[in-house]
Amino acid sequence: MIQYRIFVVDDEEIIRNGIALVLETEYLTTTFPDAETVLNVMQEMPPDLVLLDIGLPGIDGIEALRRIKEHHPDVLVIMITAYEDIDTVVTAMKLGAYDYVVKPIVMDDLEITIRNALDTIRLRKEVQALQEKYLSDIMPCFIAESNAIQDVIEFVNMAAQSPDTPILVLGETGTGKELIASAIHYRSPNFKGPFIVVNCAAIPKDLIESELFGYEKGAFSGAGATGKKGLIEKAAGGTLFLDEVGDLSLEAQAKLLRFLESGEFYRVGGTTKLQINTRVVSATNKDLKVMMAGDLFRRDLFYRLGVIIVSIPSLNERPEDIIPLAQYFLLQFNDKFNKKIERFSTEAQRALKTHRWTGNIRELKNMIERAVLMVKGPNIEPKDLCMHEEFTDREGSVEKGCTMPPLTSAGVDLSAVEKSLTKYYINEALRITQGNESQAARLLRLNHHTFRYRRKKLESQ
Repeated sequence: MIQYRIFVVDDEEIIRNGIALVLETEYLTTTFPDAETVLNVMQEMPPDLVLLDIGLPGIDGIEALRRIKEHHPDVLVIMITAYEDIDTVVTAMKLGAYDYVVKPIVMDDLEITIRNALDTIRLRKEVQALQEKYLSDIMPCFIAESNAIQDVIEFVNMAAQSPDTPILVLGETGTGKELIASAIHYRSPNFKGPFIVVNCAAIPKDLIESELFGYEKGAFSGAGATGKKGLIEKAAGGTLFLDEVGDLSLEAQAKLLRFLESGEFYRVGGTTKLQINTRVVSATNKDLKVMMAGDLFRRDLFYRLGVIIVSIPSLNERPEDIIPLAQYFLLQFNDKFNKKIERFSTEAQRALKTHRWTGNIRELKNMIERAVLMVKGPNIEPKDLCMHEEFTDREGSVEKGCTMPPLTSAGVDLSAVEKSLTKYYINEALRITQGNESQAARLLRLNHHTFRYRRKKLESQ
């Protein structure tokens, strides 16, 4: 439920208290005897509406209105006057007053005027509430202890205000480019529209055009009998997020450029020109300037996609955020696995802060998930922070207890270790490629058939 805050400003105590007595049952109501006090309070806590007496001592109502509208243009102001002085009323309306009421105040009439005024900002309040709801699930992974990420979030908030300006998000793997794209969408005026994610690297090159632009029936062998809308059409009125845009073929780049410049496109096999409005946010971890130098990425498309460029710092560039992020993931996975792990030991915190994060936030999240799942004690120690790979700091020293299971006189189950390693890397490859087996096989230097055989074998055991 949306709550509205109203300030009542009148030097007559009986009037302001009488108004407050009626309004406080429905609104958050605060009273003030003079303009100076309310102007100071509004610097920290602006209300939705001010009931402002014109005949105030000191700063009068007209001057107070002028200052309110200068510093808080969205705040609604209803003037209160002891007599209907037309010149003063006209001045107040020109300065931006929403309406006025005349003393003695008829409360039924005042309540109607207030409801009408608040109806004009109801949509804005609803939009803010919805955006806060969506963003509460998006922004935790951008815990902003560091200046580096605070600057990014501030820049994103400004860039998002346009509904259609293309934005290019640059950053290493695992830095949260999709989260930034989501934040841009949900902070934009068109956030109620769809947010469509396209992993350009996961779609075969011969299908990317039909996936993006759709196709008409019979456009090619295997095309559906009724045709198909493309992802661009599905993103109408919202945001199209092109992840790994550097993987687009030159032919697809040319058609995407044409769409960005005009908003027009044709479905594959179609002759009807279609036009939609959507914001395109793209992202890549590749160096597009190097690709342009090698004629692998169109220079004109780069400048069209990157009207605004957001560069996300790596986790190694924001060390202040490592422990807060780890603690956030600890709470998250405690809840997921019904665990009650209390904290990271001092040694574990040092290990986290000195680790070289090649996989950035994604690597940290996965590491904490594994640790929470496997640890038995109340605290997470360095030995809990990895299972298979060595965990080294930036000076290269190895954290004891964080290597493969040691071979002792008791022996070691080599088959189990091999199985565990294989399963781990197969799952990691699938996660990184968002389930694309061909891409995952390439990451593990396997052909597709061998990868699939090993995966099925592990699942059946």
